[in-house]
Formats: sequence, C-alpha cells, structure tokens
Amino acid sequence: MALHQRGDLSQAEALYAEVLRREPDNFDALHLMGVLARQGGAPEAAVELIARAIALDAGKAIAHCNLGAALQDAGRQADALASYERALALQPAYPMALANRGNALRKLGRLDDALASYDAALAQQPAYPEALANRGIALHLLGRRAEALESFGRSLTLNPNLAESYCGAAVTLQSLGRSDEAAEAYRNAIEARPSYAEAWTSYGTLMQRSGDYQGALDCHQHALALQPDSAQAHLHRANALRALERPGEAAAAYRDAQACGADAASVAYQLAALGEAEAPAMPPPQYVAALFDQYADDFDNHLQNVLQYRAPQLLLAALDELGALAAKTDVLDLGCGTGLCGPLLRPYARTLAGVDLSPQMLEQARRRALYDELACADVVEYLQAREAPCGLLLAADVLVYFGDLQPVFRAARRVLAAGGAFAFTVEAQQSGDYGLRPTGRYAHSRSYLEALAQAHGFEVRSMTEQVLRKDDGRDIAGLVAVLAKLS
Repeated sequence: MALHQRGDLSQAEALYAEVLRREPDNFDALHLMGVLARQGGAPEAAVELIARAIALDAGKAIAHCNLGAALQDAGRQADALASYERALALQPAYPMALANRGNALRKLGRLDDALASYDAALAQQPAYPEALANRGIALHLLGRRAEALESFGRSLTLNPNLAESYCGAAVTLQSLGRSDEAAEAYRNAIEARPSYAEAWTSYGTLMQRSGDYQGALDCHQHALALQPDSAQAHLHRANALRALERPGEAAAAYRDAQACGADAASVAYQLAALGEAEAPAMPPPQYVAALFDQYADDFDNHLQNVLQYRAPQLLLAALDELGALAAKTDVLDLGCGTGLCGPLLRPYARTLAGVDLSPQMLEQARRRALYDELACADVVEYLQAREAPCGLLLAADVLVYFGDLQPVFRAARRVLAAGGAFAFTVEAQQSGDYGLRPTGRYAHSRSYLEALAQAHGFEVRSMTEQVLRKDDGRDIAGLVAVLAKLS
C-alpha cells in the first residue's frame, strides 16, 4: 500500500499479487489490485477484481465507489450509477461517491440530477475542486454558461493545475464566441497536464474552426502520440488534412480512424467526398447527427460570425417579395438546427415546428422557446409521418446534406397544403444533377431543381443565385428557391 500511494505501481502490483497467491480471498489485496488495474488503464480487469472483493465483504462503501469508477471507465454508466447508489446507502455523507454519482448521471443525460449530486458533494466538502469542475460541465450542458464559468473559476482557485477545469472553461468560452480566451484555457490545460490527449484534440478543433488548419493538424498529431488508437483524433486529423488540400493523406487518416473503431458508413462517406469511392445518394444519418452534435455549442457563433451565413435572411426576403408571408400559417423548419430561423419565422407562424437529426442542436433550439414542436428525426421520415398539413416548408442550408432530392420533394408535396410554399437553399453547380464536394456537402444544378419541381407538381415562383456564406474566405454560391404546390 505504501508503494501504491507513492506511485510505484509495478512494485505494488507485484506485492499485491504475492498476497493473493498466498491468500486468494484477501479483501484488501483484491480491492487495491483492482484500483491499481484501473489506474493502469484496464477497467475490465479492475471491475473483475473489485467485484471479487465485494463478494467477500459487501459492507465497504469505498469498494462500491471504486467499482463504480471502473464501470464508468468501461462505459457502463447505468451499472456505475447503481454502484454509487450502493456506496451512498452504506455511507450517505460520502463526497467522492456523490461527485462520482453526478458524473454517471451526467453521462446518462440526467443533468438536473447530476447537478443536485454535485451540490450534495460540495455541501459535505466545499473545497472539492473536481466536483466543482464537473459541476461546471453540467451547468454548461444545461445552458447556464455564466454559472459554469463561475464553477470552473472556483475549482481553479482551489487547484490551479486542474486541467479538466481549464478544458471545461475553454468549451464554455468557445460556445460564447470568446475564442481567444478559449484558446488560452486549452493551453493552460495542456500546460497543467501535457499528456491530456482530449485537451489537445479539443484545442485542435478550435484551431480548425478558426481556419488554422496546420495548427489543428499539429494538435491532433500530439493527441495521437498520446492515444494512438483514438478514432476521434484520427478523424479530426483527417479533417485537417482535407482542409489543407492533402487528399491522399486525409484518405489514409480516415482509414486509420475506421481501423480504430470509427463508424464505417461515415468514413465511407468521407472517402467518397474525396473521390475515393462512388458518392452515395445521401450521407449516413449517424454522420450528420454526430457532425452537428459536435458543433452544437459553438454553431451559431461560427456560422454567423465566421462563415457569414445568410440563408435564413435570404429565404425570408424571397418569401416576403412574393407575398408568401402575408397571412399566418403553419410552418415547418426542416433541419432547424439550433433554431436560427426561429426568430425570423415566428412572427409569420400560426404554429412553428422544427425537425433535426442532432439532439444537441435541438437542445439549443429548445432554449429559444420559439417552437411549438421539436422533433429529433430524419427530415423525410418526419414529413412522411406527419398528418397535419402546413402552409410553409423552409429548408435553410439543409438540402446540401441530400444528393438525390426526389424523396424530399415527394414528401414535401405530401405535407404541403395547396398553394403552400417550399422555400430552400442549395449550393450551386452548373451541370449534371448533383455532386458531392470535398467539404462533404452536395451541390445541385438549377436544371435538376426545375425538373424535380415539374415532376412533383410545384411551380417555381423564384430561383436566384446568391452568396449563401463563406468558406475559408471564399464566397459559396447557391440557389435560393421558392416553390408553390400546384392543386
């Protein structure tokens, strides 16, 4: 135990093993060998050893707490929560079990319960920096950003070298558009713990979103030096290489990500965007959901202030010019994301519904309190299942994630009332029907849209070429279209 406490893990392990050779049912040796296994990155071995100890004596709260931590490391959050509950049944005033219980609840999406558990831990032990740091993460996820920053600050006052607090603060600052402060917080996290692979990866994604692709690549390569089997780090490295227009290396990096467990269908789609495979008619839904979940916190700031995104305003202007907003109607915001269109649509909507594949984006939209209904679903499936007709369908920067638009047009016609408007934007290409670009977004031609409109019973009321946004400082040209359903 003395060797273990001073960090000499290999010698401690040898002595624990010798104890167990002589006395296989020694509770302390089994329990502490399990703790050591967890510290060594072997959570399943830790679970087995600590469970054996608990089978000998189920009355030790600390063993249940350590079992919960090992179960969390193994990704078994519900089992971990049950272990923490057993620890607290034995010892209700147990700050570590309360804080760890909060972590399990947070991972299970029970954010309010998690916050209550952190607060209970802090009531027992106010100077508990790790509980404050994790409380800050829960507050951030609840959208209470100012309180989150205050909690991270209190944590760092108690422990100025707590890398998790710097990293959590960086995420919150980034979501508030305070990118320079976020970058400094990531650097502080890395300085406090140079081996913090997740901080390197997060810092790299911040650099990527600010256009510093070489800096992003360097960060992801640092992360991979620390965690060579990290699928996320390989994916982010591939994205940086793609942005640096190094397609061969990017394709190899995507394949490395798949070898480390990244979703095969999503990787295949990325490879198709690089011309390494035939382009599918649309991306895998899990690719789209993961893409936007990842960027939900910083999405609005990045879209409006970096990409100078104009699609919602252009669509509303086109509808207004045609008189399509003269009377209130039932409105569907397709691919609503964080609800950027909500404030523009609400004055013209009798009812306003939004649908999106990303749960995290929908959580942001929900906080706007503008929508009567928000659904997490595929756009086409939602339209096919909807019973009530609507007078306006709006799809701002959504159809770029569909190649073949036949199913969208068919479903749109089904749900629109006669004379109802279907307003959307696409990125423009000059010939052919549609194509998948290296960005992972589809472009469509005017002739393809006109043919679809005619085939599905729509009249083209307007279709103009406009600059939709910027990408790496370059204007992205698109088509702003308003169609009307014919009787």
